[in-house]
Amino acid sequence: MPIGPHTPVPRKERISVDFLIESLRKVVLIELDSCAAPEQCAERYVEDRELHRPGLALAGYLKLFSYQRIQILGNTECEYLSNMTAAERQERFSAILDYTIPVIFLTSGNNLPDNLLLLAQEKRIPVFRTPVETTKFMFILRDFLEDQFASQTIVHGSMVDVYGIGILITGKSGIGKSEVALDLIERGHRLVSDDVVVLTKKNNILLAASTDMNKHFMEIRGLGIVDVMSMFGIRSVRYQKRLEVVVDLYLWDKSIKVNRTGLDKEFVSVMDVKVPLIRLPISPGKNITVIAEVIAMNHLLQHYGYDAARALQEKINQKIARKNIDRDKISRAVDYFEGDFE
Repeated sequence: MPIGPHTPVPRKERISVDFLIESLRKVVLIELDSCAAPEQCAERYVEDRELHRPGLALAGYLKLFSYQRIQILGNTECEYLSNMTAAERQERFSAILDYTIPVIFLTSGNNLPDNLLLLAQEKRIPVFRTPVETTKFMFILRDFLEDQFASQTIVHGSMVDVYGIGILITGKSGIGKSEVALDLIERGHRLVSDDVVVLTKKNNILLAASTDMNKHFMEIRGLGIVDVMSMFGIRSVRYQKRLEVVVDLYLWDKSIKVNRTGLDKEFVSVMDVKVPLIRLPISPGKNITVIAEVIAMNHLLQHYGYDAARALQEKINQKIARKNIDRDKISRAVDYFEGDFE
């Protein structure tokens, strides 16, 4: 198998609201102002990657209230509250605060009356305000939560970026995965991770990265540990890359059927994501590095709609359809050779 047995595990079971707020401010660079109970952020946790807009809950229907999710109050919810009487507004808002809500975000620069914020403070529910409009804020927040709660697995191989295509080189131990990766780096391509590759499934794509321990380090048998970034420069590494092709190296064996045309596509399933698989037999004198570059360029061509194998098949089919094949005649690519006196 090109990728051995692997057990997907969630990246995190939960995150604290304190971590969420700090990440949104410092990493995602979203402006957030505290409105109520900021001291409770360390004690509140987010366990659901989905968001909730409590329109029906504010209208009084609490039977299916998804209180365990982050609550978003945008223009609609705030306008709805503002059209209530003061007593009704306090009653409806107090009703949703009786649940264990992790955090409430007021989007599009909206605010709540002081008495409602005081109520949230008393109920120890953190409330934050952002000028970011609701749809954009929810998109950013969902993407962040998707990343935090994404499934992960660890596989054995060398992950490289070749012409912008993420290639995972796999094969049995000692077959030369790291040596191929090192040769690609020397030719100007980039290392993502060697030996241990962490794959994260996010939005139905696989993102590869190294661990904290092995980033930009490689082990070359007989030589030892190599620091790729120190040796080849910052352009020789990257910390994440989408996995797009798996290249499985194996020793040449004439009893194993080899794909000669490329018409029969193979795929490998990793965390239920299908990834193109190239099984590459190796033998003395075979330049695996150049073949890896060709694999990347061929993948780019196919991505932009050109498949060389199918183009050749189409030419053959057209020739057969014309029924003008002369078996005793060799058809040249050109009808007339111009003078060539070099």
